[in-house]
Amino acid sequence: MHKKMNATATVAPAGPQYMRALERANKVRLARAELKRRVATDEIDVAEVILECPWEAQSMAVADLLMSQRRWGQTRCRKFLAQVPMSEKKTVGSMTERQRRTLAAMLTSAQRGRAWSATPWVTDTLTRA
Repeated sequence: MHKKMNATATVAPAGPQYMRALERANKVRLARAELKRRVATDEIDVAEVILECPWEAQSMAVADLLMSQRRWGQTRCRKFLAQVPMSEKKTVGSMTERQRRTLAAMLTSAQRGRAWSATPWVTDTLTRA
């Protein structure tokens, strides 16, 4: 006699939930550290990370990402984000497409040596998002 298996039954993953959560947190932590290293060594551009939003940056605070750049400390980051209505704690993954494009454009112009003060179109663009 054959027993019928329930097709919706799931197999419980090995190990308790807290161990799986610790593994996931460690994976994210290591991936973020690698991302920050790549940003610090100019291997990858912050504007590119903001536009593409890789999985390891989705729950990362915008300020953490900005401060991983060389010569970007808390003061410079705070002044930069004060130009636009965006919290330092806002996560990269929660940004709207318009916010991403605007922030990336401001970062790109800042890297080219131009001032990144808020022009009316920048402020208008971000407040409508």
